[in-house]
Amino acid sequence: METNFVSRVSSSGDEQRADAIVEAAGRLFFGAGFARVSMDDLARELGMSKKTIYRHFPDKRSLLVAVLDRQFAAVERTLVAAAEDTEGQPFGVRVQRFLIAAGSELGRIGAPQLATGRGEAMLRQYVEQRVDAVVYRRLDELFREGHRQGLLPAPPELLSEITRGALERLLTSQLPHEMDWTGADLLRATVDTVLYGAIRPADQGVDGEQPRAAIPTARNDDQEVGP
Repeated sequence: METNFVSRVSSSGDEQRADAIVEAAGRLFFGAGFARVSMDDLARELGMSKKTIYRHFPDKRSLLVAVLDRQFAAVERTLVAAAEDTEGQPFGVRVQRFLIAAGSELGRIGAPQLATGRGEAMLRQYVEQRVDAVVYRRLDELFREGHRQGLLPAPPELLSEITRGALERLLTSQLPHEMDWTGADLLRATVDTVLYGAIRPADQGVDGEQPRAAIPTARNDDQEVGP
């Protein structure tokens, strides 16, 4: 009985130590950059020996994978919350909120840079797979749902490809700085263009509806400009 208790305490301590390592590694990796952080840097940050770190994570890459797993779990929670918050709202609002949440989260963890930048091919592939599973499969299903409901006349596969490309490009683009717009503004403009088209009659919206408001500028989200 005593042996089992000691084993449980030891296991709990190991889990807490592993969590502390992952948390510190995440701060350093996403702060200074993965390539610039050594295991010596991490050991100094944690005040523990490299031997202790290696007991939990055999190498730097396995530690980064653990960091990314934690980050993508947070991304997934954010997207689930965004979907729940917009349940029952118009389809365009649901897509818009989903993409803004996805773009913000992916930008926060630097996923596009990790997936397309230099480094090990296996790591890039891992990031791409996680982005696909957490973000794009949900987006694909959302577009398929809109198509089934007759809200999207264009093939959902085409919309998915266009939106994927736009999202990834915007996350690594200099446009937010050049146009003085926020990333969220650019994502809203992208959604509006993908779903409703880039050109509309001056006095008519989509399918005879009233024209939709244009995307607000970065400096004043409440300000709207005409179509």
